[in-house]
Amino acid sequence: MTVFRDFLTRFRPTASPGRAAPSGVPADRSAELGAELAPPLVLLEQAQAEARTVREQADAAAGSLRHEAEREAATMVAAARAEARRVQARTAEQVLRAAEGEAAALLAEADREAVTVRDRARSRTPALADRVPALVLEQLAAERERQAPDRGRPQDGGL
Repeated sequence: MTVFRDFLTRFRPTASPGRAAPSGVPADRSAELGAELAPPLVLLEQAQAEARTVREQADAAAGSLRHEAEREAATMVAAARAEARRVQARTAEQVLRAAEGEAAALLAEADREAVTVRDRARSRTPALADRVPALVLEQLAAERERQAPDRGRPQDGGL
C-alpha cells in the first residue's frame, strides 16, 4: 500500500498553475493529473481505513481467542490438579491398606509367638510343680539330718 501511495503522490501538483511541476509536467497538465489521481487517492485512503478496521477486528478476534484459550487452559489445569489430588488420595489409600495389612500380619505373628510361649510355659509348669514338692522334701530331710544327733558319737550325758 505504501508503494502505491508513494507512486500516486509523485504525480500530485505541487506548483502553482502556470509553472512546471517538479516532475517536469506543465502546470496546466498537473491540475488535470491531480483531478485524475484524486479518485485513486480516495480509494487508497478508503482501502487504508478498511485495512485499519480489519486489523482492529483481527486484533479483537485474536484477543478474544487468546482469552478463550487462557480460560480453557485454566480449566484444564484445574482438572489436572483435581485428578492429581484424586491420584494422591488413591495412592494414600493404597499405602494405608498396605500398611494395615503389614500391621495385621505383624500382629498375627506376635499372637502366634505369644501362643507358642504360653504353650511352652504350660508344658514346663507341671514339671516344675512336680519338682517343687520333691525339693521341699529334700530340704526338710537335710534339716532333720542337721538337727538329729550324731549316732556314731557318744552323747554327753551317758557313759
